[in-house]
Amino acid sequence: MKRDDLPAGERLRLTEIFRSLQGEAESVGWPTVFVRLTGCPLRCGYCDTAYAFHGGEWWTIPQVLAKVAELQAGALGARVCVTGGEPLAQPNAFPLLAALCDAGYAVSLETSGAIDWTAVDVRVARVVDVKTPGSGEMSKNLLELLPRLTAHDQLKFVLCDRADYEWARALVRERGLSDRCAVLFSPSYGQVAPRDLAEWILADHLPVRFQFQLHKLLWGEARGR
Repeated sequence: MKRDDLPAGERLRLTEIFRSLQGEAESVGWPTVFVRLTGCPLRCGYCDTAYAFHGGEWWTIPQVLAKVAELQAGALGARVCVTGGEPLAQPNAFPLLAALCDAGYAVSLETSGAIDWTAVDVRVARVVDVKTPGSGEMSKNLLELLPRLTAHDQLKFVLCDRADYEWARALVRERGLSDRCAVLFSPSYGQVAPRDLAEWILADHLPVRFQFQLHKLLWGEARGR
């Protein structure tokens, strides 16, 4: 059976699977296999993976697991990141995440937070990207879910300007977010100077982690890196 002929209940549409260094979040720098699912209901102004909005190929979960094992050379405990697009826009992302955990991998999920992520397997490190005003998609935030975050999860803010920083700073303080999980502040590539953001965080004694996209420092905006 060809992948395009697979029953809808058994498949996911993937843009790419590749091995690289994790460029973001708390596992930055670690060799990681990335499973990039196709499709996203958001259109953030700073998106750097618009090529994942459409296209892709159908894969079954066993096929994904086999490819991940091939790229990881079968190493148990290896890191796998499910990303997009917006992975949770595909319902079969939930069983895929659980299957990767069952296979013994350390699994993380990169999600926009615009789709309810609370049913994701608790073994998965959920990296939730809170949309700032500068993203153009702030109205899609499900802020009512933030109390469901655990110490195993992470919150990410991509900041487009000083106004975004002040908005995110207020949210972190008002809701005590840094007491709940790791909070990451990242400069939007080409919009905020990394040094400026670092200085703002230090000046405000803000309990957040500065994050720079390591993969862009190493490879620019090359696809699949």
